[in-house]
Formats: sequence, C-alpha cells, structure tokens
Amino acid sequence: MHRSEALAALAGTAHPSLAVRPLGALSERGVTIELPEPADLLGVEWERPSGARIELRFRTGADASWSPWASAGAHGHGAEEAPAHAAPLIGDPIWAGGARLVQARARPALTQARLHIVDVSAGVGARRQALALGPLAVAAAMPRAVPVLAAGPGQPPIIARRAWAQGVARPRVAPGYGAVQMAFVHHTQNPNGYGRGEVPAMLRAIYAFHRYVNGWNDIGYNFAIDLYGRIFEARAGGIDEPVVGAQAGGYNLVSTGVAVLGSFMDTPISPAARRSLQRLLAWKLALHGLPAEGRVTVRVNPAGARYARFPAGAHVSLRRIAGHRDGDSTDCPGNALYGRLPAIGRRVRRLAGPVVRATLMLLPPPPPVSAPAGESPAEARTLLGSLLRLDGTPVDGARVLIQARTVSRRGEVVGEQTLGEAMTDVTGAWSLPVSLAASPGGSSLRALCIAPAPLGASVSEPLVVPAAVSLTQPAAPEPSPPAAAPLAR
Repeated sequence: MHRSEALAALAGTAHPSLAVRPLGALSERGVTIELPEPADLLGVEWERPSGARIELRFRTGADASWSPWASAGAHGHGAEEAPAHAAPLIGDPIWAGGARLVQARARPALTQARLHIVDVSAGVGARRQALALGPLAVAAAMPRAVPVLAAGPGQPPIIARRAWAQGVARPRVAPGYGAVQMAFVHHTQNPNGYGRGEVPAMLRAIYAFHRYVNGWNDIGYNFAIDLYGRIFEARAGGIDEPVVGAQAGGYNLVSTGVAVLGSFMDTPISPAARRSLQRLLAWKLALHGLPAEGRVTVRVNPAGARYARFPAGAHVSLRRIAGHRDGDSTDCPGNALYGRLPAIGRRVRRLAGPVVRATLMLLPPPPPVSAPAGESPAEARTLLGSLLRLDGTPVDGARVLIQARTVSRRGEVVGEQTLGEAMTDVTGAWSLPVSLAASPGGSSLRALCIAPAPLGASVSEPLVVPAAVSLTQPAAPEPSPPAAAPLAR
C-alpha cells in the first residue's frame, strides 16, 4: 500500500468486515490456512467439547516468522442474557494485525470448528497500516472522556470511546445499568508485541468480534489499558456510571471490568500498565464508595451462570478486586497478572485514601389527595440520603447534587442533568422535597456528593423512579467539568 493510500484509509476509517472459514474437525496435529486477505483478528467457534485447549499462531507472509502460540479457547465472559437455544462455543479473539497465514490446533479434537476473521483495515492489515503511517498513527488528538470527578486519588486520563470507535463501532442498543460492587481484572490473550498505533484498530476489532460473533450489544469490557499505560473508555454508557458489561458471566450486573490488552500467563504487565490499572481502580471504586480490599458477597445471575464457577443463584464471596478466574471458568487474567492482584489491591487502597459512601432513597408516598376530574396530580415525595466514611463517620458540609441520567446515541452520549442541590448536616444526612408526575419513561436518579478535601466525590447507586421528577426548589446550576483535552503523547 502506498503512503497516500494509508493516509486515506486512516482518514476514512473502514467499517469492520467479518468472514468465516470452515475448519472441520480440528486436532492436535493442527491445520494451516492461507487467507486471501489480511486478517486483523481471529477467533474459533466449535461445537464440543467445552474444555478444549485451542491455540492459534500466525504470520503476515511467507517470509515472516510465526508468532508464539496464543490460547483461543473458552473465555468465561458473556452477557447476562441466556441464549435461547444451545449456543456454539466461541473462544477468545486473538489480535493478528494483518495475518496471511494461520495455524490452528486443539486438544482434544473439535467437531465442526470454524475460524472467524475480522478486518478493520480495509484489507491492508492494521499493523502494516500503523507502520506506514508512523508517528501519524498516534499523533491524532486523543480526546479525554468526561465528566472528570475527583474521587480517590483523582481521575486518571481516560481516552474517550470515540477516539477508537471513530464512528464505525456503534452499540446495538442503549446500555443497561446495574450497581458497581466490585471490579474484575482481565487480559485479552492478544500477543504482547503490538505498537501504539495498532491499539485503536485492536479495540475496533475486539468490538466487532464481541458485537457480531458473540452477539453482544457492544464491546464487553468497561475499560481497556494498553501496554503503554493508556486507559480507554470501552463499553458505551458513561465512565462514571455503573454500566453493565459482558465481561464476567454471572456478575455483570454488580461489577465493572478492566482488560489489560495482552497475554499475561507468563509475562508480567508493563510497569506503565500496572500503574494505570491501579490508578483507574482506585478512582472507580472510590467514586462508587467501595473499599479496595476485603471481600463482597454477590449473587450469580442465573442468566449468565453458564460461564460461572458457581451454581446459578449462589451467593459467593469474591475479592473487591478480583481476577476473572475467581468468578468464571477461565485462566484470565493470566498467571502472572493474577499473582500480582493482592499487591495491586494494597496499592489501590493506599492510592484511594479515605473513601466515603453516598446513599439515595425515596420516602413512601403520603396519603393520596383527590384531584379535579381529568387531571393526574403531582405527588409530593421526599428524597433523602447520607454521606458517611466507610467506618460510619458522618461527613458534614458536603454538597449533594441530585441528578437525572440522560442517554442518547445508544449510550455514546450520556449526561447527568442536575435537578437540585442539598447539603449534608452533622449526621451526614440530607433531604429534599420533590414532585413526581406520571411519565412513561420514568427517571434514573443519583446523588453526586462532593465532600471537602481530601475526600472528593462519591456517587450513590442509581435510583429508578417510574415518574418524571422535579424539585420543589429552583434547580442548581450545572457543574462545569474540566474541558476535554488531548492526551500528551
């Protein structure tokens, strides 16, 4: 490809394209497949057995060397929706960056195996495209995600989803929201030797595999971190929100998921990636009022239990910062990274400092009041909540913003409209009178509490109200978050 063609390809990012290559019966002897076009990402689908060990390796051409073997077997991710029928098994997608030759092997033998091929570089090969562009591949402005909320050690720079999605990776539907009670750490099984310029294409390819091969609504992970320490917003729905991902089957409704791009069975993550992982977890957990260490008891969602290590409906105790393998049947996040999680948790606790937890509830309605015929009366209710340190100490004089979530473009644009404001008292409590009016869509509310330094911000779990909500006091002015800015390269 000429440099001018590569520049044109970058300027007009290609929509992902997918193809399927039948492999038939796949055994330990393996097969070699020559592809007519470069493949940026590869994954295997098969019928049985579920515990098969599947590996892929590849090279970009006849003169190139083979990559190391990469594990492409079952992964234990999965959405919370149960499949309507016996679904085929789909393994981890493997980043190839433009492979032309692929070798696949399995132990024990597989039946009816198929190779899924993802191209996100219009037949050029993502690695070749990044190399052709050189510094231009990473020099484009990488906008930061908003809002910026100073929880824990402060919000780290998070690259906005649009920087990698580039208008061609739309979610299928608007996101779902749960409650963050813990965090799962993942790796992606991608070979580690990728360049900076490949990462946006890598995320688009993972999105395409998750969306069109797995059939999920969006990329599975909430966040992704590359070997260079850059943090990316992954699944749409808001970095500060409890977005339900497809990153830990059985637990997606109660967790957030962070994937480090690479394979860490034997190789440790880079120091830059480790520091960013620690900073991100310290911020995200503190924002939702959670300690970094200790354990939490969560229920295995029956809809996603096919991936879990525990029975459907079981109440299991997991670490606040868990490896994917703690909850699901998988080797993820790799032995080397998994072994570092206790130390990472201790570092996250030190970074987070004192953590506060915000609550929000709606008092029951008063006795009904009659209204003129044909009118639906607005209902007077009271919102109340508290802001306490994790040891129960109240936080006095904290600003409380009552916010309603707004979602557009299937979660690619999410905002919080501030409806009103309160202040915590000496007991850490606050209350606000509200008026509820019938509304088909209802409202999702949260309390954003901004405590005096050094405590910072904390958000309550969402409160879903089947009505339109208005405050009986004037709305507070919208807070002005710091403007988005390009990341320093």
